Amino acid sequence: MVKLGTRSATRNLFGDLALIAFLVAQALDGVLTYVGVSAYGLRMEGNPVIASLMAVMGHGAGLATAKLTAGVFGIVLHLSAVHKAVAVLAVFYAAVAVVPWIAVLFC
Repeated sequence: MVKLGTRSATRNLFGDLALIAFLVAQALDGVLTYVGVSAYGLRMEGNPVIASLMAVMGHGAGLATAKLTAGVFGIVLHLSAVHKAVAVLAVFYAAVAVVPWIAVLFC
């Protein structure tokens, strides 16, 4: 949160933590997706947009493009002070992307 007309920015601890959680979830999803697709093939990717990017650009470049784009959008939401949405997205990615990949790869 930034106060207009002043030089100092007011920090929002919840917003900062939500952004960090979101970016960590994106990074974990990217790494786990790369490992999973490398081990089991592209058919393991459940998101058709990500699978298409990976098929066209290569696994690493496609994932990097998708995860960097998501990260930028998360940062934009954070800078727009939409912290609850960032927090919800962080929980969503952890629940539907990170946890399932952990289950597939390590259980």
